[in-house]
Amino acid sequence: MSSTRVLSFDLDDTLWAVEPVMMAAEAAMLAWLQERHPQIMRSHDRESMRAMRQSIAAQFPHRSHDMTFLRHRALAQMFADAGHPVAHADDAFEVFYAARNRVQLFDEVAAALERLSKRYRLFALSNGNADLKRCGIARWFEGHVTAISAGAAKPDVRIFNRLRDEAGVPCAEVLHIGDDPRLDVLGAAQAGMQTAWLNRDAKRWPAHLPAPSRTISTLDEIV
Repeated sequence: MSSTRVLSFDLDDTLWAVEPVMMAAEAAMLAWLQERHPQIMRSHDRESMRAMRQSIAAQFPHRSHDMTFLRHRALAQMFADAGHPVAHADDAFEVFYAARNRVQLFDEVAAALERLSKRYRLFALSNGNADLKRCGIARWFEGHVTAISAGAAKPDVRIFNRLRDEAGVPCAEVLHIGDDPRLDVLGAAQAGMQTAWLNRDAKRWPAHLPAPSRTISTLDEIV
């Protein structure tokens, strides 16, 4: 890795397990809605709200990568349909978002980021809408490129090029680390970045994709 100047990290399922975070965040929001606006929840549940977001993504394909827009728009629609001020959507979304950023880092992550930040410039590169400050990891990162800020989601080359521009280095000097074979590894490789597949659970690499140049099971294996 002598040519590497920047390490780029995916967030969800790379630095923390995302499913329990999202389940807890949605549960917190649904509980808040049930307590504050029970009449709305007579017509909605977790599945109906997911269907609303999918419908909105179809209506606004140019915003389908923006998780904040999709969730907030769905909430606003719920309140509007019930004849309530859509401003309540801000409060409901904040309940969700606060819980969405309460993450539990995988065991080695904090120490690994501390060590790596002393040798490399670290950036986050994610399709999701996590906030580095709220997650408590901002001190290790120089920047955070999201699908929202780039206007495109992984594996689209535009999000990787946005990181290249923000870091001010050629893609070849960036090592991107992520858990998703297509979104992270293939996407970054097609952009000209070095790649590392973070495979924490000994999964099989998809046979239809080109093999990754390197595979690691924890961040401790980044030397």
